[in-house]
Amino acid sequence: MLTVGTVQFAPVRGDVEANIAAITQLLAGVRADLLVLPELANSGYLYATPEDLAPHSEPGDGSGPFLAALSRLAGQTGGMIVTGFAERAAHGLYNSAAAVSAAGAVQVYRKTHLFLDEKTLFLPGDTGFRSFEHAGARIGLMICFDWYFPESARTLALAGAQIIAHPSNLVLPHCQTAMVTRCLENRVFAITTNRYGTETLADGRSLTFTGASQVLSPRGERLAQAPVSGDAIALVAVDPALADDKHVTARNDLFADRRPALYA
Repeated sequence: MLTVGTVQFAPVRGDVEANIAAITQLLAGVRADLLVLPELANSGYLYATPEDLAPHSEPGDGSGPFLAALSRLAGQTGGMIVTGFAERAAHGLYNSAAAVSAAGAVQVYRKTHLFLDEKTLFLPGDTGFRSFEHAGARIGLMICFDWYFPESARTLALAGAQIIAHPSNLVLPHCQTAMVTRCLENRVFAITTNRYGTETLADGRSLTFTGASQVLSPRGERLAQAPVSGDAIALVAVDPALADDKHVTARNDLFADRRPALYA
């Protein structure tokens, strides 16, 4: 059994140190094998230009202040922390997720499907969807709007992922319900961590985030859920091996019954 959980909070736009402090306070005394933070937890979400965002970004190698702080916190929690962050690369910025352990950044995923004005800030993700091992479980990463494309979760499941870690900054009302279907159609656990609150730019653009972070089972059961607003940690014990059983009925296996030759 693994203890997994969602860590919901409201990142402060443009204040990496404040976000590190908020996460540190939230995780005080928490022990878990896998925790998931929101999308862009280091920087906040809404920016006018890449130049505005760049000072609050950092490399994906764990050398920056945010991922280094999470590595220290992973040592205290005794597990792995998955977080969204603004990643600075040589040729531009990525909306990324990192799986961080006490040893540093283990895996970095760059968001495949950019939402709305993210297309003016970030380069399209180029990592693809992969799974990796942690504490005897296979973990896959996707970010926020990736949920809208069923290929995202399906690709991770076909790559062996038992648990999908899903940092998010959700503004549409559908994801928390739709992820039940993603879990059912792939027989995987999913940890969708959303933020809450509102961000507003000087030009009048504003977004309000929907909170309600959750942990779902391979049977679509909601094992834990945070409120729509407010800081919250929701922990639950799960058996990752349950995600290896792809049977819907005694004679129907979700993967064995696939007919890819007819899907082209």
